[in-house]
Amino acid sequence: MRRTQIAVIGYNGDSCTEAARDAAYQVGAEIARAGAVLVCGGLGGVMEAACKGAKEAGGTTIGIIPQQDFSYANQYCDLVVCTGIGFARDFIVASSADGIIAVGGGVGTLIELSVGYMIKKPLVVVSGSGGIADAYGGKSLDERNRVPIHTAKDAKTAIQIIMNLK
Repeated sequence: MRRTQIAVIGYNGDSCTEAARDAAYQVGAEIARAGAVLVCGGLGGVMEAACKGAKEAGGTTIGIIPQQDFSYANQYCDLVVCTGIGFARDFIVASSADGIIAVGGGVGTLIELSVGYMIKKPLVVVSGSGGIADAYGGKSLDERNRVPIHTAKDAKTAIQIIMNLK
């Protein structure tokens, strides 16, 4: 039986705040506790923190990186998919998940959130994590209202929402 796959999207590297990093770590740990697989963009910031949380809670992580070389992936990725397609990999991250959780984030996060919205994936943002998550939580990306963007106060609630909607 296929395990549930939950994407964690958000800030990369230097733009990642401590609050977002902490929230992402907790989201990763809760994904592992739920028996799901964490899917992410495989780089730093939110992606690395979420992968670390999942690994330390005994989970499985998949990093879908934009580069062609495995060495770019963070050290907590169990499986690495080297796409070599740059930002187009955002489409693969969103499409490879049963649900998507945003923690903070910038324009790359918005791309992944938009893809999830277009293909009607369950979408959740962690409130208080900044960036795209706080800007779009509780709203719709356009007037079509394809799927709601749920807001969760914490990691456990975010996972519960995804598991109930998938």
